[in-house]
Amino acid sequence: MHRRLHLFLLALLLSTTTPLHARSAVAAAMVPESFSDVARTAKPTVVNIFSTRIVRPQGPLGDPNDPFNEFFRHFFGEMQPQRQQSLGSGFVVSKDGYIVTNAHVVQMADQIRVRLSNREEYDAKLVGVDEKTDVALVKISPRHELPVARLGDSDTLDVGDWVVAIGNPFGFAQTVTAGIVSAKGRVIGAGPYDDFIQTDASINPGNSGGPLLNTQGEVVGINSAIVSRSGGSVGIGFAIPVNTARRVIDELRQHGRVTRGWLGLSVQDVTPAIAQSFGLDHPQGALVVEVDPGGPADTAGLERGDIITDYNGTRIEESHQLPTLAANTPIGERAVMTILRNGHEKTVTAVVAEQPSRRPTRAQRPHATRGWGLTLTDLTPALMRQFSIPSGVRGAMIREIEDGSPADEAGLQAGDVIRQVDRQPVTSARTCDQALARVGDRVLLLIQRGPYVGYEVLNR
Repeated sequence: MHRRLHLFLLALLLSTTTPLHARSAVAAAMVPESFSDVARTAKPTVVNIFSTRIVRPQGPLGDPNDPFNEFFRHFFGEMQPQRQQSLGSGFVVSKDGYIVTNAHVVQMADQIRVRLSNREEYDAKLVGVDEKTDVALVKISPRHELPVARLGDSDTLDVGDWVVAIGNPFGFAQTVTAGIVSAKGRVIGAGPYDDFIQTDASINPGNSGGPLLNTQGEVVGINSAIVSRSGGSVGIGFAIPVNTARRVIDELRQHGRVTRGWLGLSVQDVTPAIAQSFGLDHPQGALVVEVDPGGPADTAGLERGDIITDYNGTRIEESHQLPTLAANTPIGERAVMTILRNGHEKTVTAVVAEQPSRRPTRAQRPHATRGWGLTLTDLTPALMRQFSIPSGVRGAMIREIEDGSPADEAGLQAGDVIRQVDRQPVTSARTCDQALARVGDRVLLLIQRGPYVGYEVLNR
């Protein structure tokens, strides 16, 4: 009853009729005086994780079968296996000893050791890892029931909310830091399902795998990464949303692996320049840059250059939304997508499949393009191996980039392969040069860079 009365009076004070100075005073009063209750509740659920990896030398030249290894052994002796140790954090999610941490903390470990908050230590077994979200699950066999972390709802977090991180930075156990949510939905290039919570709560080496908590003491994220030139916290840390991790944790516990839905396509963001090239009045959706032959998207009739704007009723504003939506769609279910093709809206339906596990001519003289700052050469098997270009790719390889040219301004690099010019395929340096000679002052290119494909716009 007293709590309801307090909340009623607080709402009354924050009403629009309340003077600005009064509302500011109330807002200041809402800043937590202490996070001691959060720390007291959560610290018993946080653990130290020590992982050890035995690195077996492969010889000075990298090949254990190289005949020169015997020469090196004669003068320098036999190289011994080396022990590499790393330190991380984790938190308990079941009374019988299941513990969540980061995949990068335990993935390559030969031995995993867990220290509880009461200093008890146990050997741990790796239950499963999911590299794509950097989530792992390990299991110990404790002598008693363990305190369990409460999982919250990361979708309810707002930018500016207070959060608390607990972990073992630099080996200092049970360290508590506080800050705010700086941003949500961050894409940092860690994996295909990036959707990080950014926080200025101090996160340092050794914090990886520890919990990010709200002011109710609920886990809302798994601390995973930092951006820093010095290696220490500079106020830019990233945590995996707990809502992303929930399904991963459940699947790892039940099956030791994660199954995901798959459409069989690659997408990229629609930039303002690309939107203009495709005749759109503003950037929107996910631009299809590659369709796997025989995959669900191919069967449904999707094509390179289509722009997906809606997936099963969810509006697609940025391309990174699509892989996550597809991954979370049950295998065998239909995905109804709205696409833009040549300026016209169309609906296609794909049946979501299970994501599969990871999967000679002489070069002619280089062709120097006119006005774009590119020097091109034909693809050869040797160049494709050198620049990790997948087999079957056809086009013209960029040999040189002129400083300050349109190609340089667009971020193109030597080793990139131009596969299309204004959505028309090119098969050699000559055909690419001829196509570039026919365009105006703006051109849309489909670029292959190693295993990745994407569109770029050049202006001159």
